[in-house]
Amino acid sequence: MKSIRIGFGFDTHQLVEGRELWLGGIKIEHHKGALGHSDADVLIHAICDALLGAANLRDIGFHFSNTDDRWKGIDSKILLLESCKLIYEKGYKISNIDSTLCLEAPKINPHITKMQTTLADCMQINSNDISIKATTNEHLGYVGRQEGVNAYATALIYMS
Repeated sequence: MKSIRIGFGFDTHQLVEGRELWLGGIKIEHHKGALGHSDADVLIHAICDALLGAANLRDIGFHFSNTDDRWKGIDSKILLLESCKLIYEKGYKISNIDSTLCLEAPKINPHITKMQTTLADCMQINSNDISIKATTNEHLGYVGRQEGVNAYATALIYMS
């Protein structure tokens, strides 16, 4: 019998001028980028939290503290690789990821396939097992004012 577990992740970062915008492991050209201790890739951070939560391994901040200089400016794909390593060491495999980015600009749809491929390589799964959706906040709140970006993710993992 398989042990099936579901995890949920959420992340948010402020958008500021003068920073690169990294989403789903790829750099997207935009006049604002996410502010954070690492490259501030909210999508990867939400996915890490979903995976870690599903395996009952706490959260991304527990493993990769924003007060630890080892993680300062780090490529979030490394955090994803390390998160996957932790769940694989517990005997879990990833079934699928479902995620949503919430931001007003730039448009995400043209980048989704590349994000899926990049994330699939990190997680050692098929890109068809990664769903990435994008929505706006209809100009409401900090996301609507283009002051921040949110990401939500669920992960289904299993032990065979």
